[in-house]
Amino acid sequence: MIIEGKKIAAFLEKSLKKEVSALKKKKKKKLHLVTFLIGQSKDQISFVKIKAKVAKKLGIVFELVHLKTVPSFEKFMQLLKEKSDDREVTGILIQQPLPAALSTESIYDYIPDLKEIEGHGRKSPFTPPIGLAVLTVLKFIFSGLKTKNALVENLEKERLFFKRMCKNKRTVLIGRGITGGQPIGLTLSQASINYININSQTPSPATYIQEADIVISAVGKKVILPTMLKPGTILINVGLRNENNRLKGDYDEKEIRDIANYYTPTPGGVGPIDVLYLYKNLVDAAKMQK
Repeated sequence: MIIEGKKIAAFLEKSLKKEVSALKKKKKKKLHLVTFLIGQSKDQISFVKIKAKVAKKLGIVFELVHLKTVPSFEKFMQLLKEKSDDREVTGILIQQPLPAALSTESIYDYIPDLKEIEGHGRKSPFTPPIGLAVLTVLKFIFSGLKTKNALVENLEKERLFFKRMCKNKRTVLIGRGITGGQPIGLTLSQASINYININSQTPSPATYIQEADIVISAVGKKVILPTMLKPGTILINVGLRNENNRLKGDYDEKEIRDIANYYTPTPGGVGPIDVLYLYKNLVDAAKMQK
């Protein structure tokens, strides 16, 4: 069965619109997200445009700081600090991946914890949006395919649910990148879901996939073949690849749809939910900020 993330995202969007409207009335100001984009990658520009479009629909101010050439580390830190210190700014987003000269975990130390809404910071109070999107797909499946029951409202309180649902299931996460595998792995751990993380350096990776009940793939290449899957598997795709000007995931949907019990499509699967959870974190940030 195909899991249409767009329907879940639409439900979350409706809920967020109400929260944004209520915050505007209560705090007398608009929510304001600043997004940093370095370079001119067509894919990254496309992702940023999607986020800007969703912000507009929600009534959120979306400010883009687009640096077409790579600045010095010091210059970038200065810009980060300036925007972070602005009291009108509710949240800061850094479009990943960054150029090598700027790619360091310490970069998030320059953003206040309550404005670091992606969950990358060591003390960030927020769960990574992509991780929440993956948990939402699992919750949608485990709670009877009802959209209203799919949203992850409070991970701390829902940890026992995920632990119980995944207790006897073997979960495999493919990939370890900063935009996919890394934040998803962190979220699975927060949800008390035991998993095996495999990557390109893992010996005989197919053997792990063949034994898996849940496969979460965040690679950006076709790495899953139908011969690797056991019948009844849950397949969740996060990776993106461009094939003949079409976005595809880490598996061919036509090849796996008769093997997997549930699977997410690309596009229209995890992606739309991920973007909405980014703004859910922004809303929560606004509530916590004085």
